[in-house]
This record gives sequence, C-alpha cells and structure tokens, in this order.
Amino acid sequence: MQRNVKQNWQQLPTEFYTRKNVMTIAKDLLGKLLVTRFDGIVTAGRIVETEAYNGAVDKASHAFGNRRTRRTEIMFANGGSAYVYLCYGMHHLFNVVTNTAEIPHAVLIRAIEPLVGMETMLLRTKKNKLDHSITKGPGNVSKALGITTNHTGMSLLKDELFIADDGFAVKRNMILATPRIGVIYAEEDALLPYRFIMKGNPYVSGKKS
Repeated sequence: MQRNVKQNWQQLPTEFYTRKNVMTIAKDLLGKLLVTRFDGIVTAGRIVETEAYNGAVDKASHAFGNRRTRRTEIMFANGGSAYVYLCYGMHHLFNVVTNTAEIPHAVLIRAIEPLVGMETMLLRTKKNKLDHSITKGPGNVSKALGITTNHTGMSLLKDELFIADDGFAVKRNMILATPRIGVIYAEEDALLPYRFIMKGNPYVSGKKS
C-alpha cells in the first residue's frame, strides 16, 4: 500500500532549497510531503504550516547577527540540510536550511497532516487514537516522524529524511501569512508576517485564523 502511495513522489532538488527568498520557500513548502524512512519504516505528512527565519538580519533567528555556534553552524551550509534543535529541553524542532552557503536562512516546519505510517506515529507519540494533536506544532511533527537532534546536518537529498512533491497544488488564496509564534523576544521582528498556513486545515497550530 505504501509503495503505491509513493509512486508519484518527486524528491525536491537542491535548486528548490538554494533560492534566495526564504519567505518564498516557506510558502512553497506548503502542500509538500515531509518524509522519513528510518529502519525501513516510512512515515510522511503534508506540510500545512511553516515559519521563515531570515538569517543575520532577523532578530528571531538563531543566526541573527551571523551568530555561529556548534548548534547553528549547519545554518551556514548550502540549502537542503536539516537543522534540528532542542526547545525547552524536550521538543526536537525540525528546520529546513535554505539559500546558499554562508547565508543562514531556515524554515521551521510547524505542522503536517499525516498521510503515511499513522500506526507508527501513534506508537512514537504514545497516543491511543489519531487526532489533530498528533502532528500539530513543531515538537509533535518531529516526534511523530521520529526526527531528533541526531538528524541535524542530514542531507534532505537522500532517502532517510526528505521532502517530496506529489503533485498536490495549494491555491494561493488558501495561504495565510501571519506573525510567527513564540518569538516575542524578537521585538519588532516578532510582528513580521513570516508564518504561513493552509487556511482551514485542522492540523495548523496556534489560535484559529
């Protein structure tokens, strides 16, 4: 069954990630499939919520002011890698590194709609039944898909962790831009409309828009 679902999946190429405008990439990621294949087990969901982080000039970005640490170094790599960090000591948050080397742009994947491997997602999240909370919010996305900080730096161009296009089209009037969530420390940059959601999707996190 999973094999049939995956027949028309086209893994996104390097050129998708290395474009200059991180907001454009964040919008274009809506509707794409985030896929993991760990130990032969495939789980996947459709991306329905993203947040763009505009590198050195963005006070909400970990790389604001070109800050380089052991954790953020991957953000300065060429686009198409995973940046996974730990939030509050417990939530593993998955980000897509974009743009070209030395420009630390990234897109946080905040929510997905489950499509493949729901039984495995339930086991990973220790839930008894499938509901909208299973992949609502970035910590739940990573938990359901088995993504941890051990995967930071992993190429999204290989078979274990990648993003694919299955031909699903998101109409532009179904995309809503809002301020990002949980970045009040970013002062005026906290108000920037860098969060993108698929309107009406029940897996989107935060307050209803």
